[in-house]
Amino acid sequence: MTVEVKICGLSTPESVAAAIEAGADFVGFVFFPKSPRNVTPERAAQLAEAARGKVAIVALVVDADDALLTHINDTLDPDFIQAHGSETPERVADIERFTGKPVIKAIKVRDAADVASAAAYSDVASLILYDAKAPETLGNALPGGNGHAFDWALLDGKKRPAFMLAGGLTPDNVADAIRDTGAPMVDVSSGVESAPGIKDIGLIRKFIEAAKSAR
Repeated sequence: MTVEVKICGLSTPESVAAAIEAGADFVGFVFFPKSPRNVTPERAAQLAEAARGKVAIVALVVDADDALLTHINDTLDPDFIQAHGSETPERVADIERFTGKPVIKAIKVRDAADVASAAAYSDVASLILYDAKAPETLGNALPGGNGHAFDWALLDGKKRPAFMLAGGLTPDNVADAIRDTGAPMVDVSSGVESAPGIKDIGLIRKFIEAAKSAR
């Protein structure tokens, strides 16, 4: 089965168009002011018009309150909410009920205990996304999009529901990551950028091609 691809942190019409044309299955918009990929719900809604009905639209939030979730839901009307902060299982369930949208819960991974923590979300999140936990030595680390990978062997050979893999993925390593983990879905942000928040059209195309052709 062909691997599904999410291109996250999009902020220009050109990058959205490139993701769609290259065969992305999901496009993600970030609503977190500290991120160089941050956009307003109004801007995301404009960008998403080209994607609606063609690919799934994902709204990435970090410990968002109900007011922000309402604003995003009413303005963008995403297909998924991605909870990328320290949301508890109870909060994830609340978000899904409150918005009426399926929730992708990001689990930050450094060791086996982090992977095991995903079990607490199995009944409340529609999809688990395994991302790399930022190194402790990295100053001003973001919740995601730091360009660091985790040890893929932590996922190797383990029976688990469908999941999405993120963290340090690039056009050069995504095929290996898919082979090593069996990931049916992959997510990239900084790995297809020329600078923080600046998507590279060529890298988007190369990443999607590499992921879709992985065996």
